[in-house]
Amino acid sequence: MHVRSIFISDVHLGTRGCQAERLLDFLKDYESDNLFLIGDIIDFWAMNRGIHWTPAQNTVVQKILRRARHGQRVMLIPGNHDEAMREYDGISFGDIEVRLEHIHVTADGRRYLLLHGDEYDQVTRYHRWLAVIGDVGYNLLVRANATLSRLRRLLRRPGYWSLAGFAKSRVKHAVSFIFDFEDSLIHAVRERGLDGVICGHIHSAALRPVDGVVYVNCGDWVDSCTAVVEHHDGHLELVRSWQTMTTPAFAAAQAASTAVSPTPARGVPSGSFDNPRPAPLACHEGVIQTK
Repeated sequence: MHVRSIFISDVHLGTRGCQAERLLDFLKDYESDNLFLIGDIIDFWAMNRGIHWTPAQNTVVQKILRRARHGQRVMLIPGNHDEAMREYDGISFGDIEVRLEHIHVTADGRRYLLLHGDEYDQVTRYHRWLAVIGDVGYNLLVRANATLSRLRRLLRRPGYWSLAGFAKSRVKHAVSFIFDFEDSLIHAVRERGLDGVICGHIHSAALRPVDGVVYVNCGDWVDSCTAVVEHHDGHLELVRSWQTMTTPAFAAAQAASTAVSPTPARGVPSGSFDNPRPAPLACHEGVIQTK
C-alpha cells in the first residue's frame, strides 16, 4: 500500500527488545512519500550497558537509508535515548534530515507538531536517574512478555497480549503519568494554534481528538509494534504490525471492519491492541478522517 506519510517512533535499535522483524514486515507493506522517525530510533542508553545488534536491525537501517536515496523524504526527530543527535539540528546525513521538531501539514491542510515528547515528561526532564531505572524495569517486562508470547503461540491463543500494557493499565501511577503527559502536550499544541501533535516516548499508542486537538502517539517497536500512517486524503490511521497485510489476522480484521470502536473513556489508557483494526470511518479511536 502506498500512503502519503509514515510516522514511527521508539524502535530502540541496539537492544534485545527491538522487534526489527515486525518493523521490516510493516515497511514491506507500506511505501510512502514521507517517513518521519520520531525519536528513540537507536537506543544509546541501552547500548552503553551492552549492544545487541541483529541482522534484522541492520536491515532496518539499510531500508531507511535506501528510501532516502530513492527520493523519499526521511526526517529524524531525536528522542531522549538518541539525544546525541540533537546537536545536529538542521543538518542532513545521507539524505536524512535531523530536526528537533517539525510542523507537518497533512493533505487536508491540518498542521501537526512532530516531536518525540520527552520534553513534556517531568521524570525524564528532572530525574534522569529514575528514568534510567524505569527503562531497565521496562526492558525486563518486555523480555518476560516475549516468553509469554511464545507460550501463547504454543497454546494457539489468538491475538496479541501485552504484559507491559497490562501493567500500565493496572498501576495507578502509570495511568496518571500517561494522562499528565498527554495533557501537557495537548495544552502546548493548543497554545501554538496547531491542529494536533504526533509524538512517541511513552510507548502507549493513541489516535484521538481531545477538545478540538488531535493527540497522536506512534507507540513503539518493542512491545505493541505500532505506527501511524497518513493517507493521500489527509486522514491518519493507527496501524498495528501484527495485522499487517501479509498475515491472516489482517484479512480477519478487514472482514470485521464494519464495527466502529468508540473513543475510550478518560482513565483507560490506549495501549491495548486486542481488538481488530477498524476500517477508516469518520472519527474514532485509531482513525482520524476529515468529514
